[in-house]
Amino acid sequence: MGGDVVKAESPRRVWVPETKIESKMLDAMKQREAAGCSLRSFNSILLKFPKIDHSLKKCKAIFEQFDLDCNGTIDHEELRRCFDKLEISFTEEEINDLFAACDINDDYGMNFHEFIVLLCLVYLLKAAAAVAADPNKPKMGMPNLEASFETLVDAFVFFDKNMDGYVSKNELIQAIQDSGERAAGRIALKRFGNSLPPPLHIVVLEARSACGFELLLTMNMIMAEEMDWDKNGMVNIKEFLFAFTKWVGIEDDDDDEEEEGDENAKDGE
Repeated sequence: MGGDVVKAESPRRVWVPETKIESKMLDAMKQREAAGCSLRSFNSILLKFPKIDHSLKKCKAIFEQFDLDCNGTIDHEELRRCFDKLEISFTEEEINDLFAACDINDDYGMNFHEFIVLLCLVYLLKAAAAVAADPNKPKMGMPNLEASFETLVDAFVFFDKNMDGYVSKNELIQAIQDSGERAAGRIALKRFGNSLPPPLHIVVLEARSACGFELLLTMNMIMAEEMDWDKNGMVNIKEFLFAFTKWVGIEDDDDDEEEEGDENAKDGE
């Protein structure tokens, strides 16, 4: 069928890491991909969403513990204290680069969503360093969360078929297409449709009862609008994590809390 054809990709511009920590992220991702992927289908990823969401919510307590001034963000000094407490060892330059990489709003403070992505990147970097030493040892002192971080990294590996450390548009479409699961289509449309910006949300609502090629088109738009920030045709692990954790529901939880706080404030007036 026409909908089953994935066109050849045009030549991609090569993303050049701007910092040493970004180069280490790329190297760590390639090392992880060489170990293979435990996920066998797109549907298997979707089915893990509730468990991941539940696990990542536990990070809220860690976030609040190190948000010493209770302003809803973690600054440089608070992050250093967090790393010291969790016995996570990085150089001053690496800490600064990690902070800058995850502070996407450039407001000198990481919100909870940004903090989750940072912890997952820390897990990826520490896992790569620990493989040679002791594969069974916890990578960053948080064994209960490491399973969720591993699933997030594993999802990236699932999509990156050529194992070059990036996910392209065609790789994303092909991975879903190869799964061939109608149930996955319905679940994906429901989950992703709620997190898309308004123009794409309307498109998904119109296609909600459909699947198959409509799903591929929807994922194509998600790739272009949500994941590929610099529009270079490929998604690195940081871009992927910000989009994936949003789909799982991290930002939805934050929005619910803000709305509840606003309602309580109104009731108190």
